[in-house]
Amino acid sequence: MRLVFAGTPDFAASSLQALIDAGHELAAVYTQPDRPAGRGRKAQASPVKTLALAHGIPVEQPENLKDSAAQARLAGYKADAMIVAAYGLLLPPRVLTLPRLGCLNVHASLLPRWRGAAPIQRAIAAGDTETGITIMQMDEGLDTGAMLLTRAVPINDRDTGGSLHDRLAQVGGEALVDALLGLQQDELVPQAQDDTQAVYAHKLNKAEAAIDWTRSALALERQIRAFNPWPVAYTDDGDNRIRVLEAAVVDLPSGAADAPPGCVVSRDRNGIVVRCGEGALSLIKLQLPGGRAQSVTDIVNGGKPVLQQGALLQ
Repeated sequence: MRLVFAGTPDFAASSLQALIDAGHELAAVYTQPDRPAGRGRKAQASPVKTLALAHGIPVEQPENLKDSAAQARLAGYKADAMIVAAYGLLLPPRVLTLPRLGCLNVHASLLPRWRGAAPIQRAIAAGDTETGITIMQMDEGLDTGAMLLTRAVPINDRDTGGSLHDRLAQVGGEALVDALLGLQQDELVPQAQDDTQAVYAHKLNKAEAAIDWTRSALALERQIRAFNPWPVAYTDDGDNRIRVLEAAVVDLPSGAADAPPGCVVSRDRNGIVVRCGEGALSLIKLQLPGGRAQSVTDIVNGGKPVLQQGALLQ
């Protein structure tokens, strides 16, 4: 098929690579304009742009697709379909009708659960045991279009936002190729979503990464996994902001029942245990201010004067 692809981050690059490997004709790739990144704040190409250029595919980077000139340029590619995966820009209604078969979206959840910007992290934080990929026919709503194909993916109790992202990215590319084959062979039957079952995955922000120790240990353990590698859950120990990358739910040590939430109730090389609103968390992997991620064993053995027993974390 002759395709136009629209996407920006690594998740989208996996789908683009799958289309290339499957032999589809990529007329053009649309991706967001280069953004400042890194300590030097230099403009950096997106993973999708880097991949497209490596394969000699024309790249378009409009600020938006609202103006008639941008829409005319897109129409000029005469694509059978436009594939959208984590593009980061809204498509105006007119754009949805330009390709012969419309626009298809690769979404990282089993719709209608977790429509929106952060389906991977929200699924982990909510304690879901399953998520997946939905290939969807796009309409004017937010992830509301008819579903063409779904692939379920289990969520295990060690998954982080990063590990689940990588698995879903791989499955997303495979499902996309299968969906396009099904369209070519007229084998797919669009299925309307049940809007009454919709759950929204609101965009992540750094403020919600703060650990609220009055919540249960189980909820916090899920938050920590969901927010790794971004925005990374954190807590404050006095003037030290400490990022928490890994933790485990443990029994509350004897004698600590009266400790308030956020209190460090034990500290040794096996772990730093913190009282929660319900239960306790053993901190396993942390990042101290200005340092790299370390195991708690290394932090305790190194004599770092943080998270002392009896400290009350905020």
